[in-house]
Amino acid sequence: MVSAPNKGEMLIAILHDPADLARLRSDLWYRIPVETAPRRWPPHYLAFYQTKVFGDEKYAVRYYGKVRRIDIVPRRQLFPDEFENPKSSRLYHKVQLEALHTLAQPIISHSGRRLVFVPSTLRKFERAAEINDLFDDSPLEDELWAGLKDLKIRAERQWDERLGHNRYMLDFAVFCRDRQLDIETDGDTWHADKSRIAKDNLRDNQLNANKWHVLRFNGQQVREQLATYVLPQITEAINKYGGLAGDGPVSAKYLQTNEGIAVQKSLLD
Repeated sequence: MVSAPNKGEMLIAILHDPADLARLRSDLWYRIPVETAPRRWPPHYLAFYQTKVFGDEKYAVRYYGKVRRIDIVPRRQLFPDEFENPKSSRLYHKVQLEALHTLAQPIISHSGRRLVFVPSTLRKFERAAEINDLFDDSPLEDELWAGLKDLKIRAERQWDERLGHNRYMLDFAVFCRDRQLDIETDGDTWHADKSRIAKDNLRDNQLNANKWHVLRFNGQQVREQLATYVLPQITEAINKYGGLAGDGPVSAKYLQTNEGIAVQKSLLD
């Protein structure tokens, strides 16, 4: 595989039916409804996340391939033996692969994830050890993710949380013994968008009422104060709520500098 830096060149799609994997192996194609295709389109490579129906292979990415061509076709053309039904006219991207390859080391998910599509890059795909390494939505999230990994704080990126009729995508979910953390990396223009602030306040209130604690950090804080402010705030909240579920309290590993600023040791090494 040859690395390239283009955003969106790799798309992680979902396999939730063994018949889809069998079809990939035999006919080398995968379908994506045109109306729900991701924003970054078309992909140059597809990889596949397997859900719980795959037993021992569940919750991991094992298979990938380079895209050969993409056609738009109705469902009845994809499945000519299927009885005519209301979905028969639905349009799909029929993504044809050159070949289907198997990773030597699967990219695992530590939690059973509700995923749809994960746009990524070849560079991230080649280096990924787990699903959270693949996300490519925000440089700010990447910086915070690197800091959390350095502290060995297990988090889930782009966590799909459903509360009643509402569905929220959390930048980072951290599961503690007594409460969960929702960590948001707000862009630099967040405070200037009054309508967004109002919506986020309603969102945060509902999460807080359902055993979530919301932490928000702006771009400047993540870029310039990751070790001195952001990570200490996160570790303090984790320990306040009983430590990481299954792992207990976390250590921030601080050093005291000559200026009296608490800096995380592992980020200085």
